[in-house]
Amino acid sequence: MRSDTFDFEIPPSLIAQEPAARRDESRLLVVRRGAGEISHHVFRDLPQLLEPQDLLVLNNTRVQPCRLHCKREGTGGHVELFLLRRLGGGGGATLYEALTGSWRNVPNGARVELPHGGGFATLLEKNEAGHWTIRLDMPAPEADDYVHRAAKMPLPPYIKREREDDQYLQLDRERYQTVFAQNDGAVAAPTAGLHFTPEVFAALAARGIGHEYLTLHVGPGTFRPLKSETLAEHPMHTEEYSVSPATSAGVANARANGGRIVVVGTTSCRTLETVSNEHGIPQAGSGATQLFIYPPYRFRCTDALVTNFHLPHSTLIFLVAAWLGVDLTRRAYLEALEHKYRFFSYGDAMLCLP
Repeated sequence: MRSDTFDFEIPPSLIAQEPAARRDESRLLVVRRGAGEISHHVFRDLPQLLEPQDLLVLNNTRVQPCRLHCKREGTGGHVELFLLRRLGGGGGATLYEALTGSWRNVPNGARVELPHGGGFATLLEKNEAGHWTIRLDMPAPEADDYVHRAAKMPLPPYIKREREDDQYLQLDRERYQTVFAQNDGAVAAPTAGLHFTPEVFAALAARGIGHEYLTLHVGPGTFRPLKSETLAEHPMHTEEYSVSPATSAGVANARANGGRIVVVGTTSCRTLETVSNEHGIPQAGSGATQLFIYPPYRFRCTDALVTNFHLPHSTLIFLVAAWLGVDLTRRAYLEALEHKYRFFSYGDAMLCLP
């Protein structure tokens, strides 16, 4: 299959630059695969659109503030450090794996001035993936505290604002995070989960619909566009996951009682499809997945899917197409465009039903 299968433009006016006033007031496009029907709702309608005994599986990874706007030593030119993870340290210094934004041809040993009085960071060496090992001259507890205080949330590149004042910084720290986030490690939010509220969970429970969690730490590769002509040529990124015995047992119990597994987000879907057996039961454990789901694909665990609207040239839209079919996915996206749904991370949602 060609990577330009979904070659349509999203008008800039429909790319959400901030979240809805309330999480569960986002719009919800419902697509019924078997009937080929599309209908329009709001997210708080979700409990009534599902059936008793259904089970939701959600990704409880937590997004860490990790964008630091720095200045190059000597020139004062702007450079952004995007901290991916802490590597360790010692001797009063802490090492991180990081990306450097648009700065090209950086020499080993280059230094940047950190914002908010953080001193300097030294870029030690770059690996084959283009990631730097950098050193902050402060011990790990102090470095972690500094990064949490000074760094901004890692919003995707299509969110462009004229200013980032304190109001927006606080908004993003709260809303570019699910209400059930628990395990630190992501540099991008599992966006389908952003619409859930305590009220939605309460309504689901009242209808006899349960939920379980898994963890997949979303990495920067989730924003990597498809550049190869065919999907088979695309080098899929790797992300780390963890599935608990409780989640495995919950899925098995739901299936035994005739319930469907409603998977919330493409990240949860990748994880479950990686670890599930032929009977659709996930095996508990931790690991890393490089699974790229695209048509044709036989799903083992995913009976329904909650997802946001994705970039046309992304791996994520092809996962949706593997579940809905290419033609119905195209119809759904064109319908969303016609009805002016809000797209991408802070945008509206879609429920894909059998």
